[in-house]
Amino acid sequence: MHVDPVHTALVDHLRLARAEGVGPVAWRRLLGRYGSAARALEALPGLAKTGGRSEAPRVPSAAEACRELEGLRALGGRLLVLGQPGYPAILALLDDAPPVLSAIGEVATLSERAVALVGGRNASANGQRMAATLAEELAAAGLVIVSGLARGIDTAAHTGALRGGRTVAAVAGGLDQPYPPEHADLQRRVAEGRAVVTEAPLGTVPQARHFPRRNRLIAGLGLGVVVIEAAPRSGSLITARLAQEAGRELFAVPGSPLDPRARGSNDLIRQGAHLTETASDVLDNLPDHPSRVGLARAPLFARGARGIRGARAGLGGARGVPSDACGGSLTGD
Repeated sequence: MHVDPVHTALVDHLRLARAEGVGPVAWRRLLGRYGSAARALEALPGLAKTGGRSEAPRVPSAAEACRELEGLRALGGRLLVLGQPGYPAILALLDDAPPVLSAIGEVATLSERAVALVGGRNASANGQRMAATLAEELAAAGLVIVSGLARGIDTAAHTGALRGGRTVAAVAGGLDQPYPPEHADLQRRVAEGRAVVTEAPLGTVPQARHFPRRNRLIAGLGLGVVVIEAAPRSGSLITARLAQEAGRELFAVPGSPLDPRARGSNDLIRQGAHLTETASDVLDNLPDHPSRVGLARAPLFARGARGIRGARAGLGGARGVPSDACGGSLTGD
């Protein structure tokens, strides 16, 4: 019986990426140290024992890996693997870039010039109107609009972008688990309007611990992040911090000092984010490439952003998977 070595290697990559305790950084280190996923899988039990574990970490079987790949294919999705064609180059710049992305839609959009729009779920009517207008105008100017498919500002951003051009949704759960559930139709429209992407396996129901990783995708896929109505301790401020750490440009729409929903975004402006009132404020200040230095002015969060400490700690354990296994290509554009 002929065994396809490429197929076998890809399944091994998937099993390693889904192995218990193997996150993005460990995935890179294991492949770098052992040269192949197969050798890394062989070494895992010994590494766990050396690390003080009494039992080896659970590793999915080859059959489980194939079922995941086949399930994604059945949805019309594909896998994008770090270091392989089709993976967004801008996201690969992250030190903890996801080893794999599952995506539906036109995945080449993930590599195009983009800006993220994020904000509160409990957004005001004016905030949602501002998000929709900015997204429509920025999309019409050729930018891809990235957001998180949540209620409020995210919904307005996707809706406005669909009127003006293209949009990408980064989600916290599996592609077969739209969240919130009432946004299943919006997720479908966004996929048709360009792409929906996640690093979570199929079947993953979003939980609170998944959202910091999703926020990292939002921050990493764009050259900048626009924040609209972010309250203190909000997920939008996590996205803003992750973006700043990754050298992305930060923008914030000012809000009333009497509205607690605007305190976080107003504080971003106080710390150096670009005050944003029109699409031109973004277009005039969006760089061509990410910068490790970040903003030219005083670094944001120098005084410590309230409520987002430990954001990086919430990113551990993300899982990855390679492409093209169990018959048929899942990579490429």
